[in-house]
Amino acid sequence: MTEAVVIARQFDDPLQQRTASDLGMWVFLATEILFFGALFVAYTATRVHDPQAFAIASRLTNLTLGSINTGVLLTSSLMMALAVRSTKLGLRRASIAFLLATAALGTVFLGIKFTEYYLDWRDHLVPVIDFAHTGPHAGGVETFFYMYFFMTGVHSIHLIIGIVTMLVLAWMAKRRDFSPDYFTPVELGGLYWHLVDIVWIFLYPLLYLVSRS
Repeated sequence: MTEAVVIARQFDDPLQQRTASDLGMWVFLATEILFFGALFVAYTATRVHDPQAFAIASRLTNLTLGSINTGVLLTSSLMMALAVRSTKLGLRRASIAFLLATAALGTVFLGIKFTEYYLDWRDHLVPVIDFAHTGPHAGGVETFFYMYFFMTGVHSIHLIIGIVTMLVLAWMAKRRDFSPDYFTPVELGGLYWHLVDIVWIFLYPLLYLVSRS
């Protein structure tokens, strides 16, 4: 039995509601792109100022953990896409399973990232708190790690929001709030999750692969 689509009182029909929801999400994603875009511009400006320091600093990052996390996040995007597809097909249990898998992989990513933060602290690479790198490019290396912690930290906050969103969507799916006729929240949640993944796809080479080839 197909559940009725809940239409908010400000909308005339399901199509108008869906169109407004899609537009709202894309506007939100545009603001997020502008925000991260500003960070990428700042990174580029500081890297151009002292490219040697950024090359040195990048080699101090943990390439193994960064690469593993890239694989984890890409797999989570696959799980998210399968969750959206399952919801559209009315496969409730599969949808719940894929949403929980997405949240679980996001949690794994955070666990690895925080492990990496601990290793950075152990190696005295945390600006302000404990930074002890020396050499002719020490100032530029410290600038790199300022950018590194800020950019990955902001990304992690967005990922935490995404994990909470996936858990809420899984709970809603369990309550049978979605159907082949109404899956907009899952689809919009998927757009947000893919944005977080795309941001990491840019962060990974910028932070981990500088002068490593």
